[in-house]
Amino acid sequence: MKTLAVMGSTGSIGRNTLAIVSRFPDRFQVAALVADTSVALLAEQIQAVRPKLAVVRDADFAKTLRGLLPGGFDVEIAFGEEGRLQAAAHPDVDTVVAAMVGAVGLPAVLAAIEAGKTIALANKETLVMAGQEVMEASRRRNVSIFPIDSEHSAIFQCLQGNRKQDVARILLTCSGGPFRRLAASEFRRITPEDALRHPNWSMGSKITIDSATLMNKGLELIEAHHLFGVPVNRIEVVVHPESIVHSMVAFRDGSVMAQMGVPDMKTAIACSLSWPERLDIGQPFPDFAALGALHFEAPDEGRFPCLRLAKEAASIGETMPAVLNAANEVAVGAFLDRRIGFTDIADRIERTMAAHRVVSGPSLKDIFEADRWARQFVEEML
Repeated sequence: MKTLAVMGSTGSIGRNTLAIVSRFPDRFQVAALVADTSVALLAEQIQAVRPKLAVVRDADFAKTLRGLLPGGFDVEIAFGEEGRLQAAAHPDVDTVVAAMVGAVGLPAVLAAIEAGKTIALANKETLVMAGQEVMEASRRRNVSIFPIDSEHSAIFQCLQGNRKQDVARILLTCSGGPFRRLAASEFRRITPEDALRHPNWSMGSKITIDSATLMNKGLELIEAHHLFGVPVNRIEVVVHPESIVHSMVAFRDGSVMAQMGVPDMKTAIACSLSWPERLDIGQPFPDFAALGALHFEAPDEGRFPCLRLAKEAASIGETMPAVLNAANEVAVGAFLDRRIGFTDIADRIERTMAAHRVVSGPSLKDIFEADRWARQFVEEML
């Protein structure tokens, strides 16, 4: 029996994780649930899985959550970063499902590692901001990190039974998003509603916008670099509109291994929770005969400059990836709030990166300061 802390329980990854838990009650139980502001859904989840601890954004949301639960319901309610850290290091937890969106997930993941918890990682910002520090901490504490992102789960699966020194390239696939065929001259007319219509995947709003700009793939490139120890210049992004091939690994003998499946996160989540066992989660196989063909093409970094900016940040390293991530979070939020246009997202990120003075050999304090500075810089532009 594995006991989980599900951080980001009301998001797409969190909901799918709890669906798997409900399918296998003899294998999994939940000790802690962490959400942000979706207290109504969290209240339903609490009554379904009966955790010992529930965490929300602040004291007001904690009070609202308590009011939504039946009188005398036995669950501790905490809030803020202190609550998130408490959930991450909870003594009853074996595995922390890190599915919170954004930089807020980093301190919790570090706390979970220091507490010796297994990490099922969906919070890519953790490795984008502080990949070297996180991976070093996991090695020092002998903590396993299992990726939940479908692309990184695919790479993890393809690497099994193979030697690291035989890896020639990692091939990260992406759908290309909803604007793969849209003329660049039309990009300024894109609305949040347009960008939130992803052709293949059901995700939260921030990640969906990142997919539309291809920033999501840039962040995943940085994440893959840290997770698998492969140099940035040996990680390639390939547009694959069907989203059946979740990613590939090319080896020095010319062979390429691909992991395939329908575009649904449940397979990657189940893999992270049960590896090396594979659970029967009722997932269908791709209908290859109906598909007829799978297509691949190079990404257009001219039309999607966020991917180029992510590659630049990855090549520079140090504090620049944290600045990239922070600037993107603020810019995407501004786009969703209709304060800036779609093409302004990349513009704000590029201007922030150009203004940043890189800190060499940064400490965690330096990384958090770079994150704070970038957020303030973008807000001042807005």
